[in-house]
Amino acid sequence: MEILSKNNTAVNTYEVEVKFGADEFEAALNAAYNRRKSGISVHGFRKGKAPRKVIERQYGEGVFFEDAVDYLYRNNIEKLAGEFEPEVVDVKDSEAKEVNKENGVTIKTVFITKPEVEISDYKGLKVKKTVKTVSDEDIDKEINSMREKVARLITVEDRAVENGDTAVIDFEGFVDGTAFENGKGEKFPLEIGSNTFIPGFEEQIVGKNIGEEFDVNVTFPEDYQEESLKGKPAVFKCKLHEIKAKEMPELNDDFVKDVSEKDTVDELKAEIREKLEKRYAEDAENDLDNALMDAMLENMKAEIPDAMYERHIDDLIREWSARTRISVKDYLKYTGMTAVQFRKGFEESAKRQVKLRLSLEKIAELENIEVSQEDIEKEYSSLSEQYQIDVEKVKQAIPEKTVISDLKIEKAIDLVKNSASVEEVNE
Repeated sequence: MEILSKNNTAVNTYEVEVKFGADEFEAALNAAYNRRKSGISVHGFRKGKAPRKVIERQYGEGVFFEDAVDYLYRNNIEKLAGEFEPEVVDVKDSEAKEVNKENGVTIKTVFITKPEVEISDYKGLKVKKTVKTVSDEDIDKEINSMREKVARLITVEDRAVENGDTAVIDFEGFVDGTAFENGKGEKFPLEIGSNTFIPGFEEQIVGKNIGEEFDVNVTFPEDYQEESLKGKPAVFKCKLHEIKAKEMPELNDDFVKDVSEKDTVDELKAEIREKLEKRYAEDAENDLDNALMDAMLENMKAEIPDAMYERHIDDLIREWSARTRISVKDYLKYTGMTAVQFRKGFEESAKRQVKLRLSLEKIAELENIEVSQEDIEKEYSSLSEQYQIDVEKVKQAIPEKTVISDLKIEKAIDLVKNSASVEEVNE
């Protein structure tokens, strides 16, 4: 393999021509023949037994050319990209420019590379850390949430619907006077205030009485999943059958014993306070980290290829699918979303994460951050413990190069945090 030319045609974009000699092409042709011969029939030979030259005479000299060129490309493109500086993040627009047995193969391809990153003033960043104090109201809210979980619904007949009630209704939706698909329900239990239905629907049921028939007028959101209903005004003809209200259990020691391992209300409140203090402290630390990273990104400059964002969106979608155990295909089917709309939901997060990693990689470079073998082994042990997998299997699954890169990122984050000027504010 010989690189004939390498031209910087645009920012982060290189057009490369690479040549494979006649001997390399011949080896690739033999490989293509051996892969395909079992499926080729030639008169006078048992299937799969015809010599290559016989097949080429019958089907043409170029019968294996396409497979051979593909073989050369697939087996060498990664090696070629690995020798590239800056690091290649995507390959596109590959085509064979010359293919013949005498001269071999010339392939033109386009490499998209990592951008050059500039970053400054990442030390001494000034940020605020807002620490929320646990109030009695916060504790009461948590307790009420516990009470709601074990509340029972009782039928109410002597008043109209109030917020928080469950209204049992019939409904049928119409757009331009015509009923639309999946817009009808009978004796449907709708919790008022749950925001389950279209915005504005639930509020119009408040004040209605059992047996009352009424219209609910709403407008479908512009981003509604059903294309034909987006932004359309609609009328729902409704009838109220029942009103059910939540009956909350009394807050006393018996309730506490039923829902927790504590014995008294005071003990439960103390436990909740402790948990909330820990949660608020963690939230404050996370918010601080985000504020620091946002401040750091303000001082970062780079022309980032779209390919980096798209690849990271692919990674986020794979993580999402593994976490939810739902295939993207099934999710799109159930929700009515398009693939473009689905990917759009990951775009903002992907862009931020790509920018953060590029910034932190540059800081690690500027600060000459190094990772020791002890650090690497400790990280492998941590991953082994986290995923309950033998450490040797972890090493096989995650290359040392990746571990080193991730550890350098962590050290760069610590450097930014430890040098920052943090003003603590109580909320």
